[in-house]
Amino acid sequence: MLVCTPNTDSRGADAMRKLTFAMNMSLDGYIAATGDDLGWSGGDGPDSSPNDELFQWWSDRVGATGLALYGRKLWEAMSSHWPTADQQPGATPAEIEFARRWRDMPKVVFSSTTSTVDWNTRLVAGDAVTEITRLKADDGGPMDIAGATLAAAAMRAGLIDEYVIVTHPVLVGGGTPFFTALDNWVNLSLAETRTFPGGVLLTRYETRR
Repeated sequence: MLVCTPNTDSRGADAMRKLTFAMNMSLDGYIAATGDDLGWSGGDGPDSSPNDELFQWWSDRVGATGLALYGRKLWEAMSSHWPTADQQPGATPAEIEFARRWRDMPKVVFSSTTSTVDWNTRLVAGDAVTEITRLKADDGGPMDIAGATLAAAAMRAGLIDEYVIVTHPVLVGGGTPFFTALDNWVNLSLAETRTFPGGVLLTRYETRR
């Protein structure tokens, strides 16, 4: 395993909560293949991984997240499995740990069509950018944002402070891209690189403010 950390948190005295967009990504830039196919990354959700080391990294990230922001589709994928995953026959210790961490993690789901949410989750039907801006100004731990449509809105509004890209060595040819179209350039600083088994590469970039 190779770990490189050429830079540390550049936010300094900025008191705003950090917002990170972290997802698995194919080498050609997609977080899901055509038809929302996630089989190339190991399964459903941003925790999907083809090896134990990467799965543990995602689990530890969930354990350290102060608040997770979900779009509807990813929320439905995650909530259809993880709330009871630790009760399933054959669940591994790592899966049991992840399930418990995910249930305990505070979450916000942004959706105008979802009617109810559970498992330490709050539903927001209003404007996502307005609510995320308010959340960033609140006290609390770091926030993760997940889901292509929700992250794209935050990206265009300049709200994302950090991008964590877990790149898998596969070309899927199309689907849901990690990045959205932007009106202006966004300059980033490389903060960390790390390799995982199977040729998976993590890169973490901080937004230059």
